[in-house]
Amino acid sequence: MDQSGNRIRHISEDDRPGYPEMARVFGRIGILSFGGPAAQIALMHRELVEERPWLEDQTFLRALSLCMMLPGPEAMQLATYCGWRLRGVTGGLIAGGLFVLPGALVIAALVWLYAAYGDLPLVSAAFLGIKAAVIAIVLQALIRLSGRAFPKSDGPWLAGMAFLAIFALNLPFPVIIAAAAFWGWVQADTVTDTAPVARPSGLGVLRIVTLWGGLWLLPLAVLSVTGPVLLADLGWFFAKLAVVTFGGAYAVLAYMTQTVVSDYGWLTTGQMIDALGLAETTPGPLILVTQFVAMLTTQLQGGVGLALAAGLVALWATFVPCFLWIFLAGPYVDWIAVQPRLAGALQAVTAAVVGVIANLSLWFALHVIFADLTQLGFGPVQMPWPVWSSLDPSAVILTGLAAVLLLPLKRGPAEVLALMAAAALGLSFVMA
Repeated sequence: MDQSGNRIRHISEDDRPGYPEMARVFGRIGILSFGGPAAQIALMHRELVEERPWLEDQTFLRALSLCMMLPGPEAMQLATYCGWRLRGVTGGLIAGGLFVLPGALVIAALVWLYAAYGDLPLVSAAFLGIKAAVIAIVLQALIRLSGRAFPKSDGPWLAGMAFLAIFALNLPFPVIIAAAAFWGWVQADTVTDTAPVARPSGLGVLRIVTLWGGLWLLPLAVLSVTGPVLLADLGWFFAKLAVVTFGGAYAVLAYMTQTVVSDYGWLTTGQMIDALGLAETTPGPLILVTQFVAMLTTQLQGGVGLALAAGLVALWATFVPCFLWIFLAGPYVDWIAVQPRLAGALQAVTAAVVGVIANLSLWFALHVIFADLTQLGFGPVQMPWPVWSSLDPSAVILTGLAAVLLLPLKRGPAEVLALMAAAALGLSFVMA
């Protein structure tokens, strides 16, 4: 029994699965991993801890804490860690790869369908419902995260500062995250009653960084020299995104949207919201929206072949670093779990992410509900402001309906997206 009264089940070597069984179980997890990280983590816990004698509960929970500290999709990285814990690097590659692959295949098909039929009147009407559902889904993520993001008194203050920094000052997301982490590190209480854990040997760290860092970045460097400029730009942008994706995909979407729409002009605001809505309907991590953005950008400019290449580049730049972080940090799970300054930095980043997601929710709502926006402010303070005469009553009705379905009625995101698309089609006929 541990200190909480939970029974500790020790895993023997005979309980370790073979590669075919691992592929079957993690493939099943990948196919069924709808509903965001909370549902995905619960699915993994049931499959790997409760139903099979593969991992101890404390091992799983400590790994989850580690993955929340790392940049990137925590559920995919948790799957990778579980596979690594069971069968080393090969096991990690099987688990992480199968967690991403089903969703990536679905995304590729959705991009083709969207590019081919997205401009049809009926499809455009349905996407208004999807956009309304996206607003409610992001709002739900904000509510869930804010419920556990403020263990310290400075949490609401950090969230508010992060919101103003990105909404009014347009500060880059990496700067906001770095500032919050520094604040949490400095303010952390270093007095703890947790038993110390010996730090693992540093041997092998350089080898892992060299091998996986090279696998991640060298192909992008070669692409910069030999490939199309657009593919190289996409690859380096998503590689940079992979380093700052703390707090989940919702937190980084504001930064991604700002860069993709305003800086590069690859997609419109409406297309970015559609991309997020379609990514919500697929299994796997929501950060697969990077693949959608890359493929849609290139399909609109260069056709299907270039789009497939762009999808592979986006997947490589986004997910190879996940393997790097896990193979590098995996041996340090127990040691990292008891480091108060790291915990303080994570708490501060989590609080700041609440403000960033609040900005994303408001940004989406303004662009869906109003046809026209203007800029309000002076000097460095510039924020989007609605042109009230451009308000869309249909969008207001649909957004309210999506919020009711998702929050009080607690319907799942995929179900809400489907219902809202149907509701938008029906409303378009009524108001025609």
